[in-house]
Amino acid sequence: MRPTSSVLRAALPVLRTQPVAAARAFSTTPRARSEGAHGHETESFEAFSTRYTNFFASANDLFELQRGLNNCFAYDLVPSPAVVEEAVRAARRVNDYSTAVRIFEGLREKVENKKQYEQYLEELKGVRQELGILTKEEMYPQ
Repeated sequence: MRPTSSVLRAALPVLRTQPVAAARAFSTTPRARSEGAHGHETESFEAFSTRYTNFFASANDLFELQRGLNNCFAYDLVPSPAVVEEAVRAARRVNDYSTAVRIFEGLREKVENKKQYEQYLEELKGVRQELGILTKEEMYPQ
């Protein structure tokens, strides 16, 4: 048997509301400025690199790695080779080869030109060989 609407109304408390203007007055004093949701808006490139290098060095599961990559690549800068190296090592540590390859795909999209991408590949050549990671271009030559 379902309760009737009058029974439901009796069980619910009655809330009295006030008009917005009466509920709170406008303040004439300025609010303190926030540095944003995470406080990283004024972070230097070196601090950014250190933060993400440490993050990827401690990433122990695929979700955490992918969340870190999403956040890292969302910034309007290209991660340093040290950050990319730690991210690739984390991908291999969690045994996800496809993410390791996609890190280089993301890097290719982030850099300004092909020469910069080639410089990153040259810088990270040793790590790629050590971990056995091929780029998409190497796997599927055109």
